[in-house]
Amino acid sequence: MSRPVKRSFSLRGHQTSISLEQPFWDALKDAAEKEGKTPAAIVAEIDEARGDSGLSGAVRMWILDYFRRRRALEDYNGGNRD
Repeated sequence: MSRPVKRSFSLRGHQTSISLEQPFWDALKDAAEKEGKTPAAIVAEIDEARGDSGLSGAVRMWILDYFRRRRALEDYNGGNRD
């Protein structure tokens, strides 16, 4: 497993950094491309909705949920045989 990589973002005018393992950074970039957004825009959205959880953990959970939801939609659409 890779070691966490730290990256900085500006969120609501404040600099912050988060540490994620490289596969999470890759998945965030992939999700951002699929959504037509930048990774920074997605991190900002996660930050707004995360409540009291840490930002790095919230990003990891968002990535997991994002790809689970995409898989569920693909499975559902794949089962629709008109």
